[in-house]
Amino acid sequence: MKDNNILNFYRNTSLFTDLGLYHSFAKSLPNDIKTLCLLLRNQIIHPFDLKDEEEKNNPNSFYGDMTKISRTSLIYENDLFPTAIAMMSELLRRDPHFTIERKIEDKIHVCCRETSILLISILKAKNIPARARCGFTHAVSEIKGAGDHWIVEYYNESLKKWVLVDPTMCYDAETLEYFKIDYSLVDIPRDQFIFAADAYLGLRNGKYKTEDIYCFSNPKTFGIKAAIHELFYDFYSLMNHEILFCQGPKYLNDCHYDLTDQEYLELDELAKLMLDPDKNFDTLYDIWENNEKFRILSGGMND
Repeated sequence: MKDNNILNFYRNTSLFTDLGLYHSFAKSLPNDIKTLCLLLRNQIIHPFDLKDEEEKNNPNSFYGDMTKISRTSLIYENDLFPTAIAMMSELLRRDPHFTIERKIEDKIHVCCRETSILLISILKAKNIPARARCGFTHAVSEIKGAGDHWIVEYYNESLKKWVLVDPTMCYDAETLEYFKIDYSLVDIPRDQFIFAADAYLGLRNGKYKTEDIYCFSNPKTFGIKAAIHELFYDFYSLMNHEILFCQGPKYLNDCHYDLTDQEYLELDELAKLMLDPDKNFDTLYDIWENNEKFRILSGGMND
């Protein structure tokens, strides 16, 4: 597929990123990526912080006075708002003023996936090519190693290149200082994010050890299983279909990730193609269209 066609593909919305009647509203939001990310960060609370009792009792947290949140509030609202339109609708229902001053009790409690697709949906409403990217980063890790994370990749027309952005972490001095981040979160250097394909292949060839790569599951998932999770999240995202955390290819669950040598070779080939998704777009899309093994999902009610 030609470059212009690829960019148009990522201008199209998915069932997760289409904003419907909120399309015009999204277009009216700030165009500056830093301002937009900071705005979105002030609409959400990450559930990890709600699970932290010390943070939850902190009246001076980044989010505001956490003590104002009801003890009966859901820590995770991801299942309630799996799509951008659901998040936008609920945010405007709780407070029609979509501003940085949103009251803490009117924020929604979602993770990096949801924050990323919300940003993507707004960028697409502005006719900007955008896609979720899934992998691992040291920036969110509270232990040694790189934890799983979703970020956003958008095409910067003036620079003629894809740019990585992290709307969940946001771009503010407090965040940068706390996580010891010395780079811009609205223009992340590519060596500061381990794409899922890099993590998977790195584990396969010995570049990474099992303890270097993990997912924030309960209990945590380390090594090759964690990398395979993210490999499929990233593959689906590259195909404009940002599946839920609870979803994944059925064959993996059926075999409990006890893969044959041939199945690992299949994933090796998929990962190699994903190292350069634009160059290999046609081949990746052919796999997407024709490999039922990778497309039939389990998770939730589909188990």
